[in-house]
Amino acid sequence: MVIKDLVAKEIFEQSGYVAPAYSPGLIIRLDANENPFSLQEPLKKKLLEEMGKVDFNRYPKAGSPRLRERFAQYFGVDRDMVMLGNGSDELIQILCLTFKGKINGVLVPVPAFVMYKIIAVNTGNKVVEVPLEQNFDLDTEAMLGKIEINFPALVFLSYPNSPTGNLFSRDKIEAIIKKSPGVVVVDEAYAAFSGDTLVPLLKKYDNLIILKTLSKQGMASMRLGFLIGNKDIIAQLDKVRLPYNINSLSQIAANFFLDYSMEFASQVQEVIKRRAELYLALQEIAGIKPYPSRANFIYFSCIFDSDRIYINLTAAGIYVKNLNKPPRMTNCMRVTVGNLEENATFIKVLKSVISELGA
Repeated sequence: MVIKDLVAKEIFEQSGYVAPAYSPGLIIRLDANENPFSLQEPLKKKLLEEMGKVDFNRYPKAGSPRLRERFAQYFGVDRDMVMLGNGSDELIQILCLTFKGKINGVLVPVPAFVMYKIIAVNTGNKVVEVPLEQNFDLDTEAMLGKIEINFPALVFLSYPNSPTGNLFSRDKIEAIIKKSPGVVVVDEAYAAFSGDTLVPLLKKYDNLIILKTLSKQGMASMRLGFLIGNKDIIAQLDKVRLPYNINSLSQIAANFFLDYSMEFASQVQEVIKRRAELYLALQEIAGIKPYPSRANFIYFSCIFDSDRIYINLTAAGIYVKNLNKPPRMTNCMRVTVGNLEENATFIKVLKSVISELGA
């Protein structure tokens, strides 16, 4: 048996997404855009008590009907406009599997969340990438130039964008929605930290879908995402969604998030405060150029080799995201906003590393 002959060429030739392998010992994780604040012990105890009531021999509620209703109210939309998934990744996969009719293919700006391309390729879709403008906004002229009668079925846009952290121009997004023959997916994974959302545009455009997630707001371990859009589109996506895709523990955690949403909202505000402090601290380091962010991370460039910076940071137990991919992201990195102590330690070590490289 020759594996290469059995696996799709596009899958065999790609490297796939590699999750970080953390070294043992005391480390600071600033690479995965997680919430740095855990639940307070009294709330954690309440959540564990609820999880203890689960009948583990029974399947979870198929389709999560109660959660759909509650989150529809939370997002201000109708119940039949919401579908849940195991994080946004599963929902992206469902989209890529479903929309392969007469209109097909995927269009994405770059740099962007890498899973758009990986999942699209893995599901047999043609992918076309269009570089962002120098200010990281959408190059609408180039993107509209790629749009044809039968292409693409899906356009993926992050709002704010990952990894650059900025909000694309709303006018440019709407121009793409109007011209696209397929569906435009706006991924709002970091919207809680931006103070902005395009959910109101759902009333205006039938071909708009919004993705949401709880992963960045303190529920990363539960892997819960949301897809919001036209009810007729949701009905088709529901045919592809696996029947018991959201486990019982995740459903309980999601209900818990709604019950104590103000607690999570206060954590978001704390992250926004720490983001401003971290940005100013990065600005003060010679050789580092941070870019304004509306997310829970900061994208920055270095005058030195970011591979060497990454190795030195990792050796000190600090993990960030190394994005050194020429030509657009040469010597660029992304750091998650941590808590006060984590940010201070990161800045201290980064200054030391930069000083050594410049000596």
